[in-house]
Amino acid sequence: MDMASKKDVLQLIQQNISFILVGTTHPGNIGAAARAMKNMGIHQMGLVSPKEFPHEKAFFRAKAATDVLEKAVIYKSLKEAISETKLVIGTSARNRKVPWPIVSPSEAAEEIVSFSKTSEDKTAVVFGREDRGLTNEELGLCNLHVHIPSSDEYPSLNLSQAIQIIAYEIRLKALSHEGKLKKQEWDVPLAENAEIEKLIEHFDELMQEVEFYKTDNPRQLLRRVRRFFKRSKLDHIEANVFRGVFAAIQKKLKR
Repeated sequence: MDMASKKDVLQLIQQNISFILVGTTHPGNIGAAARAMKNMGIHQMGLVSPKEFPHEKAFFRAKAATDVLEKAVIYKSLKEAISETKLVIGTSARNRKVPWPIVSPSEAAEEIVSFSKTSEDKTAVVFGREDRGLTNEELGLCNLHVHIPSSDEYPSLNLSQAIQIIAYEIRLKALSHEGKLKKQEWDVPLAENAEIEKLIEHFDELMQEVEFYKTDNPRQLLRRVRRFFKRSKLDHIEANVFRGVFAAIQKKLKR
């Protein structure tokens, strides 16, 4: 049964997905993580053996996401944190000796959203320690590994950055599945082909009047001008504005 028929995808994700932070050493990072999560509509946080939590620094960094911290659940181990979870995706910053299914943030988001649409079971995304990530044993508890392809020159991401990227991709996919990523409707109709042709002709007249090019040897100039206006997708008002500017320049030239 498609659970999304009763609730929208964003609701399902908010209810059923949790971000699990393992062994976080700095309380400020927990607060920043909460802020990144709430920005993207994810509210359930799990903390596995945090070094310092609760802590005032965490609540200070969370800004308006203190409610995420107030509801955060603390666990003794990752096994305990994911004991009731059906889909577990672990973040991995490096290659491991034993290959494991690795997906991009976008692919991980697609897995999560597709799973959420067909099941009310829980999903977790697991983030490791700031300095060394997740252990091989912890990654072995996950169904998939997600890798953020950062620059080889400086690949290190802080915890909240990684969370923001994954959370953003999840929200983007959820909005896409709901058909809420529609292109913005333009306030004015696009200029018709005849209007663009008149605009090009007008511009050509102006270039001749200011002797911008030799009329007997235009080379590729007119073709490039035509290409510019054709690809610009001018609307009706924009085309008229250009025509008005050209006319004003011509009027000045005749004085």
